[in-house]
Amino acid sequence: MKVKVCRKERFNAAHRLHNPAWDEATNQKVFGKCNNPNYHGHNYELIVEVTGEIDPATGYVYDMKQLSELIQEHVIKKFDHKNLNLDTEEFRNLNPTAENIAVVIWEKLRALLPQEYELKVKLYETERNFVEFPA
Repeated sequence: MKVKVCRKERFNAAHRLHNPAWDEATNQKVFGKCNNPNYHGHNYELIVEVTGEIDPATGYVYDMKQLSELIQEHVIKKFDHKNLNLDTEEFRNLNPTAENIAVVIWEKLRALLPQEYELKVKLYETERNFVEFPA
């Protein structure tokens, strides 16, 4: 019997959506105000879902305190109050769209969790716009 446990965290970050291979007009047409050369920011809400079997000894699928610590150390400390384009290695050459941010977070956490667990990341960029990975 599998059960899903979820942890919600928040971080604030700035970014600019921009493709350096395109001219300014194309970037503006595709990304609009998200292409502001002076960047813009979001209050991101992150939900990390871990699915697995309940451990009969602990009653846990995964220790939520441990999950929180992993997220804090490997995601929040790296991205909170940062300009994703300028302050992080992950997005120096990768457009920091919500989709790409979610995949990067998933990859970081996937590498830290035992393979027996399924992992899903939901990232809310705004109250109404969010992405999930994997879909």
